[in-house]
Amino acid sequence: MEDFSGIESAPAPPADERRGARDLRGWLRKVEAAGELKRIDAPVNLEEELSAIAYMAAQREDAPSLIFSRFTELVEGQVLINLLGASTRRYALALGLDPELTLSGLIVETRRIMGRRIAPVRVASKDAPVNEIVLTGDDINLTRLPVPRFWPGDGGRYIGTGDATFTRDPHTGRINVGVYRQMLHGPRRVGMYTSPGKHGGLDRDAWWALGKPCPVAVAYGIDPILFMVGAQAFGSQDSELDVAGGLLGEPVQLTDGVVVDLPIPAHAEIVIEGLIHPGTKEAEGPLGEFTGYYGGVRAPQPVIEVKALHMRRNPILTAALMARYPACEIGAYYAIMRSARIWDNLESLGIPGIRGVYAHPAAASGWGMTVVGLKQQYPGHVAQVLALAAQCPAAAYYSKWIIAVDDDVDPTNLNDVLWALATRCNPADNIDILRNTWSTGLDPSQGPPELRPYGSKALIDACKPHRYLKDFPQSTLLRQSVYERVRERWSELGFSGTAPTFNDFHRE
Repeated sequence: MEDFSGIESAPAPPADERRGARDLRGWLRKVEAAGELKRIDAPVNLEEELSAIAYMAAQREDAPSLIFSRFTELVEGQVLINLLGASTRRYALALGLDPELTLSGLIVETRRIMGRRIAPVRVASKDAPVNEIVLTGDDINLTRLPVPRFWPGDGGRYIGTGDATFTRDPHTGRINVGVYRQMLHGPRRVGMYTSPGKHGGLDRDAWWALGKPCPVAVAYGIDPILFMVGAQAFGSQDSELDVAGGLLGEPVQLTDGVVVDLPIPAHAEIVIEGLIHPGTKEAEGPLGEFTGYYGGVRAPQPVIEVKALHMRRNPILTAALMARYPACEIGAYYAIMRSARIWDNLESLGIPGIRGVYAHPAAASGWGMTVVGLKQQYPGHVAQVLALAAQCPAAAYYSKWIIAVDDDVDPTNLNDVLWALATRCNPADNIDILRNTWSTGLDPSQGPPELRPYGSKALIDACKPHRYLKDFPQSTLLRQSVYERVRERWSELGFSGTAPTFNDFHRE
């Protein structure tokens, strides 16, 4: 088998610079020590009961990760769910950041470390923990793994919600890492649904156009960094593996598969290798999705013919529950990372004055609404920010509501944003619409379903009018000297914790 195309060795940084955990088990030790993991030892049914427990527990934003180890069915392995969920603390722990940082602080720090690139490295197959057990052919039986059915209306059990799927562009050799839903069809058959325009689907179609099957490798039970990066939008030539290495603080370790010419994560819990043959499809879906609705109708979708299975002993399957916030796996982490990516996109386009970005997780897990804070510097600045924030690579998919606010409004504070909408936006003058934009087949507001890949976006100017900035009424703000005096006396006055932080004050 060929060596990895484009994957070079990279020196690891000093140990004290490493931020993340190298594998899922290391991360679990970290979050358990922080009181962020709950082990459930009672027998649980995989048919809706496991996900019902997770959904009910995760109605609180501070709900812990849940790991299940006993099931009423005869299966082998464990299930980890609510891996990150709505927890900013677990997100911070995954990246080695300070768990006490504010949302704004986490976004700023994410931008800083996401800008670093460290290429992956190859390790010998014999040294890869994922190769504790390697099965091929008829020895493979994925139905023996603890694969859950999440919702009553789901089309089946889904092994792939918390996954990292590797595909390769047959023309350039570029390896893509994505997260795609995958329904279990049988012992050696797994569905793979991708939304239109996603790189995994484009790679598959490119192989099919050559009359060849598409090779694929899928990792389940992965360090959360690889899951987080795979769910983000990067340019077609960006390497998610390099980004993951930068976030981890050392190279992602990959090893050889035994069937397809793709690398596999050496420290994953479970990996399948297989082929997606041209035209081979089976009925798939629907699945309860991040929108809080069932996504799609039952329809033929491509199928992975599984040729090899790698796994650790007593493997841990990562199951990502898709639901309304806060009980959705793509909650806090996705909002923070998407916000950082949009901010990066705007700055790379040369837009000055950006003071903050937040893709609110309650709006369909950060996909539905983005708020950008800016310091206005010239006529048309707000309109420029709105148009580019709506269509930059990190935000173009699905985003419906793009809101611009002044730099005295915190984009992460929904109360502040609603105040700006109510006092600085005149709907007749300050809302524009973009039509025929990139959307998703999962958007239930669009009907009939065949219309759904196309959508629209509202660009909302909730800033003070630039031409009247000097005359715009002054908002009620504290005098800075009085604020500092009260902050110093906060505990003396009988309040617990730290005083609220304000950055804008009364101007004489």
